[in-house]
Amino acid sequence: MNQMSPVNVSVNGRNYAWPRLTAIAICLDGCEPAYLDEAIEAGLMPALVKIKEKGTVRMAHSVIPSFTNPNNMSIATGRPPSVHGICGNYLYERETGKEVMMNDPRFLRAPTIFKAYYDAGARVAVVTAKDKLRALLGHGLAFDDDRAICFSSEKSDNSTKAEHGIDNASAWLGRPVPEVYSAELSEFVFAAGVKLLKTFKPDVMYLTTTDYVQHKYAPGVPEANAFYEMFDKYLAELDALGAAIVVTADHGMKPKHKPDGSPDVVYVQDLLDEWLGKDAARVILPITDPYVVHHGALGSFATAYLPEGADQADIMARLAKVEGIDVVLDNAAACERFELPNDRIGDIVFLSTENKTLGTSEHRHDLAALNEPLRSHGGLTEQVVPFIVNRKLPDLPDAPELRNFDAFHYAAMAAAIAE
Repeated sequence: MNQMSPVNVSVNGRNYAWPRLTAIAICLDGCEPAYLDEAIEAGLMPALVKIKEKGTVRMAHSVIPSFTNPNNMSIATGRPPSVHGICGNYLYERETGKEVMMNDPRFLRAPTIFKAYYDAGARVAVVTAKDKLRALLGHGLAFDDDRAICFSSEKSDNSTKAEHGIDNASAWLGRPVPEVYSAELSEFVFAAGVKLLKTFKPDVMYLTTTDYVQHKYAPGVPEANAFYEMFDKYLAELDALGAAIVVTADHGMKPKHKPDGSPDVVYVQDLLDEWLGKDAARVILPITDPYVVHHGALGSFATAYLPEGADQADIMARLAKVEGIDVVLDNAAACERFELPNDRIGDIVFLSTENKTLGTSEHRHDLAALNEPLRSHGGLTEQVVPFIVNRKLPDLPDAPELRNFDAFHYAAMAAAIAE
């Protein structure tokens, strides 16, 4: 731990305390609050029960769209997408006419909390399950002075000292690289976090997982409970080692299927093709990423780019009448309400109801790999997430004032006042 520490660190218009012991934020991807409730009820999370008794328990709101990249980068920067620029996993670039992934640091418009602490002299560790986030989370860190480590479970055997701060993290941890569609991908993150806390002793650490289990299994079923039982064992170790910990999530997760188990989808591109002509409009699904096996690129938030001369008000009115569509907003209203960057959102934004998802055209979605009833996220119904601190913070607000991206503010505060 850095002994010559400043009073606080300022980044993106917010101040963060200097931690006297390790400040950890854990993002449990897709952690609908019911997952924790059910696992606790089954007696499988004794460490979390202890932490809730001695610490502070709240609910928080995620950012909208309630997807992985926007929320992880909000947690990493302490600010909403209107500041950091990452408003989805995927976007349409008007200037190039191309649809691209938003996992390149060129899309990031604000520095991370990790960079701010690192620049102030802190030791920083970041472990993510999927490699799609690693470059964004690690942007601005230098790995030449043994004060920063940032790698993914997915590519842990390819990590290098020069690019990640550690050579072959898989061999270092003594674990094989997990299958990307597995609970083990997240377990690798937790195991690495425990070892880093013991050996690297970071001032600030971020651990973020994958929602493969949550997409497939409902709260309380054996596979879901097994995941949270596993997490609880690592949480017990992190807590016992004295770290100040905030446990939160990037988004919740809801069932999005019909009674027969088939996905319940509003195919919006098909509707717009019918109303405006084939491919006249362009529907973008920001949930899209390279890992679509567990959700088929079906989420609850979408944006559409309309052709010049289209009657936007008429299209919005028609969409608002479609069963399963919850909210329809124009660009300005959506960006104001959800704190989004105007230039990276289409002409209109629409969100689905709790048990519906949004698709482009039916023929464009390969759902063959969905061997369990679809569960997904992205809308307002997946915005409430847990926010649990393993220290008493009596003045901590609750949702909607409390946001998941307040995680490091309160983790650092708890680490600064620790005895």
